[in-house]
Amino acid sequence: MAKRFLLETDKRLLAKAAWTLGARGLWSVHRHKRRLKQGEFFPPFLYLSVINSCNLRCQGCWVDVDSKQHRIELDAANETIRQAKAMGNSFFGILGGEPFMHKDLLKIFEANRDVYFQVFTNGHFITDDVAKRLRELGNVTPLISVEGSEIISDQRRGKSGVYNQTMAGLEAALRNKLLVGVCTSVCKTNLDDLVTDAWVDRLIEMGVMYCWFHIYRPVGPEPNPQLALSSDQQRRVRQFVVDTRATKPIIVIDAYHDDAGNALCPAVTGFTHHVGPWGDIEPCPVIQIAKESIHDQRDLATTFNESEFLRDFRELTAQHTRGCVIMERPDLLLQLADKHGARDTTARGRVFEELKNVTPRRSQYQPGDEIPERSFVYRWAKKYAFNDFGTYGRRFDVAKYADPDSASSPEGNSQDADDASKVSLPVV
Repeated sequence: MAKRFLLETDKRLLAKAAWTLGARGLWSVHRHKRRLKQGEFFPPFLYLSVINSCNLRCQGCWVDVDSKQHRIELDAANETIRQAKAMGNSFFGILGGEPFMHKDLLKIFEANRDVYFQVFTNGHFITDDVAKRLRELGNVTPLISVEGSEIISDQRRGKSGVYNQTMAGLEAALRNKLLVGVCTSVCKTNLDDLVTDAWVDRLIEMGVMYCWFHIYRPVGPEPNPQLALSSDQQRRVRQFVVDTRATKPIIVIDAYHDDAGNALCPAVTGFTHHVGPWGDIEPCPVIQIAKESIHDQRDLATTFNESEFLRDFRELTAQHTRGCVIMERPDLLLQLADKHGARDTTARGRVFEELKNVTPRRSQYQPGDEIPERSFVYRWAKKYAFNDFGTYGRRFDVAKYADPDSASSPEGNSQDADDASKVSLPVV
């Protein structure tokens, strides 16, 4: 891995990432820990969905891509980032819709060259000119989503020719020596194609420096639950991630487990929260209910520190599960919304109805099947910078956990339980 970084990267961009994302990123986590000890709160990492528009229509998308375009304007985005920087934050995730459809996206990056941005994109708008500009700025890593083979990509993303356009954007980014990542929302139709050594080897050969395997979450107006992985398939992905980290010269990101393989949710631990295209402050991108906004009169630090809705979300969820609340216990989100009078933050206005229609299923929490990290580097990094920060230790009550895979659970998903019983993978 070190050899790849030394030989395959633009050293200026590498140094920028090492300082801004690495050293200052660790410092932002340290400040987060210190705040927690003092009874204060501000997430060290923020996601910003800067626009709702997108050129694709992906299966399971929760964003109102068909609605009238709405975006976080340049001044509001810069002010939000400024206030987060004042709290020590140095790393931001930029989402959409498709972020590169935001007319001022590059201006946001240029105005904040002292922090680092990860842009979640389908790659279709990354031309050589755009990639060249990103290289000049030096503070952006594009995370380009690839959802399967050419046929599967078209099915998943609702348009023909998607895969080729995505690969063209990826190649443009690599030609211009950007630090590039590839992410995949893993589901039943792409599991066997992309969760493989052959795919990772191809990424390494192309020059991709990191990859990220998300687990498909059946949410939104058209959730497509038939694509969701069974418990056993999710465990297979976790095993693959752990093994790849220990055997391949590529960084593999996950957002669901600590060093010992214990499941966690970064929104519940307070590691991150999300700002939507209308400025609403939400627990995470897929939970589209909120009480507060970046456009409120209060400053961001006060909002995060005093939000009873966000605090109750973290505490109530941590009591009941270490997994994804929208997959396992959507009823808790309805309770929270009712208690706090939280609003639906979508243009379609059907989030509460969608939550009522969710069939609970297991997410990353697989009790008894924890798979610890094999790599010393990842174990160390997670012990310090990506863990539950004591959240579950203080609050999780196993007696309150309702296992969706259990036939005795009122929220049980018998199909996943049947699938999980068929195959048992070894723990390496």
